[in-house]
Amino acid sequence: MSYAVKNLVPGSKELIAFRISDQEFCVNIMSVREIRGWTQATPLPHAPAYVMGVINLRGAVLPIIDLSARLGMKDAEPTARHVIIVAQMKAKIVGLLVEAVSDILTITDENIQPVPEVSSDLERQYARGILAIDKRMICMIELDALFPDQESDAA
Repeated sequence: MSYAVKNLVPGSKELIAFRISDQEFCVNIMSVREIRGWTQATPLPHAPAYVMGVINLRGAVLPIIDLSARLGMKDAEPTARHVIIVAQMKAKIVGLLVEAVSDILTITDENIQPVPEVSSDLERQYARGILAIDKRMICMIELDALFPDQESDAA
């Protein structure tokens, strides 16, 4: 599945929306490299609980992140209907397991509402804002905040 980025109105951006449980989230489409069907991952010993394992993506080892678990929700139980969003954050490429991609949204900064003060510190750390669109509440995620650089851990 691939999406073409159309000509945007100046000051607007495109986001890709997806579902996890009964909630909707979105990320900047510019960080999305591709969307692919669920593939069983090979577990990695001593990986964080939200890392499901790795898959072979055209000869490259791609870590698969259970985005539900990473966001503090219950662990996903992948089915054939789940998809992997291959996303790039700086020099890091990861696969994000989500239930389904639901939409491509074109927004401006005026569409973004601030994250409520009642949110947890973790949520305020990764949530860029909330979009209220067509009776839907969509949390805009900043992927770089969810996966901070851990290059000091690399040996």
